[in-house]
Amino acid sequence: EKIKKYIFKLKNSFLEETDENKKMLDTYINLIDGRATASEIEEANHQLKQIFKSLGLGFLVLLPFSPISIPYVMKKAKEYEIDLIPDWYKALSKDEDRLE
Repeated sequence: EKIKKYIFKLKNSFLEETDENKKMLDTYINLIDGRATASEIEEANHQLKQIFKSLGLGFLVLLPFSPISIPYVMKKAKEYEIDLIPDWYKALSKDEDRLE
């Protein structure tokens, strides 16, 4: 199925640990929790569009990005048992939760 192939490509793009990817993932996690601002979402969507373009998935840039589209991608990934959140990001989250 095409969507599964696209989700794998997206997952692989997240494996690169960059400040831009971290900020984008932070924003989408905050969006799901209802804590992201409109400007943060706009910036995260811009980063995601750049990733789509670099993966040759430029046609996805034409899709309107709304709070519905990101949860949809996450839901489809879960249905296919694809974990989109990279290990490096999970490790950062655990480090931030740790009490000093």
